[in-house]
Amino acid sequence: MDAYLLDWVNLLLRWLHVITAIAWVGSSFYFVWLDNHLIRPKSPDLLEKGVDGALWAVHGGGFYNPQKYMLAPKKIHTELHWFYWESYSTWLSGFALFTVLYLFNAGTFLIDKSVYAWTPAGAVAAALGFLVAFWLVYDGICRTLGQREHGDVIVGIAVTVAIVLASWLACRYFSGRAAFLLVGAMIATAMSANVFFWIIPGQRKVVAAMMAGEPVDPIHGQRGKQRSVHNTYFTLPVLIAMLSNHYGWLYQGRWNWVVLVLLMLAGALIRHFFVARHKAQVKGVQPPWGYAAGGSAIIVVLAVALAPAPQAQVAAGTPAPTLAQVKAVVDQRCVLCHNAQVQQKNVALHTEALIAQHAQMVYQQVAVLKLMPLSNATQMTDDERALIKRWFEAGARSP
Repeated sequence: MDAYLLDWVNLLLRWLHVITAIAWVGSSFYFVWLDNHLIRPKSPDLLEKGVDGALWAVHGGGFYNPQKYMLAPKKIHTELHWFYWESYSTWLSGFALFTVLYLFNAGTFLIDKSVYAWTPAGAVAAALGFLVAFWLVYDGICRTLGQREHGDVIVGIAVTVAIVLASWLACRYFSGRAAFLLVGAMIATAMSANVFFWIIPGQRKVVAAMMAGEPVDPIHGQRGKQRSVHNTYFTLPVLIAMLSNHYGWLYQGRWNWVVLVLLMLAGALIRHFFVARHKAQVKGVQPPWGYAAGGSAIIVVLAVALAPAPQAQVAAGTPAPTLAQVKAVVDQRCVLCHNAQVQQKNVALHTEALIAQHAQMVYQQVAVLKLMPLSNATQMTDDERALIKRWFEAGARSP
């Protein structure tokens, strides 16, 4: 596909994916907030109708009075709205974007031969296998362990272990950038599968029983609640895994899988704080600030641990690297994808004039973010990155 057209497909799919993800995450956060703020009514007419919780809210000049029925209302008087297309659209647009960026370019984006020398077909099959395998493992954990005593805790521990193992495997066999994204995609796939296989089918059975005047089995509500709670805890870990591909210093190190696990743990702890805070507000008790503090502390520790090592002092009077020295590095590490014939992202770097023209971008991508070369396919060294950094910071001077 023409590179310019591919960029448009990338842009539009990314835009669609962000929009649908905002809608899904927003509705998920809202319903968790709503569920934790409902107060059991004292009014006899509401209790008689089966209302288990209600609240009043004001927004946009109007007053709202959501009510929750423990099992199901006796009758639905208006159109019933189903919340599922937010989930399905997010997954479909995300998978389409993953296909265009990673699966169609497996040799460039999925594979780092210094990590594991896949064939493109093997890497694609393994990546798709990650999505399916994690769902099967996660779903099996929920079905077999979720109904036991202390099932929520047992399931939480087992799912955490599964995610840690998957993170290690992904970073062991894929490029760091792809591994982080793949772990996020596999968790997001489980989230959408929760909606498709459990939450919506259970709700349909409840509605069908209600319409037929039959007793409603509470197991459907219990299962739906379990998977919905899991989805809200998955949200921040997925988002940080997806955003990580813009920051090469997160995924390029030897212990990148530990970085990923700790980032996701920080997100889960912070999300738990907000969930627990909703409940604390209703009960009139102090929010559990320890979870927020714990998640924030993990982020601070990571920021310190990943800080660049101090560079060796350059002797006073040592001249800054010249453009000719930088060109020697660029010719070896960058020109393969940025030349007169192949201009990835419409950038060519095969002459000194072009390197000087794109100096800011080269500095940012190579020395600051360390995103390029992509998956470090040409094995640029830290010394070479430092040389480009010193050259730019000295004014990107010519010979």
